[in-house]
Order: sequence, then C-alpha cells, then structure tokens
Amino acid sequence: LLWQAALGCRAAQVLMQYCILANHYWFLVEAVYLYKLLIGAVFSEKNYYRLYLYLGWGTPVVFVVPWVAAKYLKENAERGGACALCAPALSPSPQINLLIFMRILKVILAKLRANQKGYADYKLRLAKATLTLIPLFGIHEVVFIFATDEQTTGILRYIKVFFTLFLNSFQGFLVAVLYCFANKEVKSEMKKKWQLWKLDH
Repeated sequence: LLWQAALGCRAAQVLMQYCILANHYWFLVEAVYLYKLLIGAVFSEKNYYRLYLYLGWGTPVVFVVPWVAAKYLKENAERGGACALCAPALSPSPQINLLIFMRILKVILAKLRANQKGYADYKLRLAKATLTLIPLFGIHEVVFIFATDEQTTGILRYIKVFFTLFLNSFQGFLVAVLYCFANKEVKSEMKKKWQLWKLDH
C-alpha cells in the first residue's frame, strides 16, 4: 500500500511538471501566432495547426522525460534526495517568449510612431499593449524560472509563491477579459445574439 501511494505521488509530480511545461509552450504558440499576425505573414492555418499542437502538447515531453530520468538516478544515488532542478527550468520557452515579446513591442512601437499624428497618446498605447501582452506570453515566468522552491528561502519564497499562484490563477481570466470580453468584435457579436434572443422570446 505504501509503494502505491509513493508511485501515485511521483506520477502526480510528473503530471504537474508536464502541465507547467505545456502551459509555457502554449504561451509560445500564442506568441508565435500573434507575431505572424502582426507582421502580416500570409500562411495557411491548416498547415500550422498540427505544428501548434505538437509544439504545445508534444514539446514538454522532450523536457519531462530527461527530468524524470535525472530525478530517478539522483534519488537512487542519494536514497530519496530531492532533485534541485525542476523540469520547467530545463525549457527555453520563457526566454524565447521574452525575445518574441520584445520583437512584437518593437513592431508595435514602429506602427504607433508611423501613425503618431492619428494617435497623440502613442506612448500610453504602447504601455497598454505591453501590460496586456505580459500575461498572454507568460513573461512573468521568466522572473522566477530559475528560482526553484529548493533555492528560495524566507521572504523571497513567499513572494515567489504569491506571484506565481496569483498570476497563474488569474491568467486565463485576464486573457479572456482582455482578448475576448473587452474585444469590440466579440461585444458586437454578443449584442447581436442578445437582440436575436430577445426577438425570439
């Protein structure tokens, strides 16, 4: 019974690491997709859909499998010693997201400057775009990617846990509000549906 509990605990830990990495790689998919839209790249969605799926769900396996092997070998060598490195720390996705994020900001800045006469508040618009893209791309993950639970102590650990849990918990909600419910097209469609529903009833 004890070995079953230990096996279940390890399986849950592996699944958690996989889910964290899948979250990171779906941020990367969003970043690549938005960048392609922003630079006006002409591409067929059918050609990229499968690639996005492999990137979002498949790539985490490439990092989780070596992590599991390293953890297993370390635990055997140290008789239950914890592996200091977590699977997400092996992944370069937050750093790639940061590079794409900076490139997108550069494109947005160039477009806002080109239309500066039309938008007198272009600096404010750039700041708004920056703050909006941070949760979408998971840029906050870069700050704590190397500060694992084993390496952080005291007040720094509490700060890390608070920001990680808060941002990860509300990230989906924030993205839904900014990119769906606050979107003019979505609001217009919802208004049409509401009016049609009222007419039918």
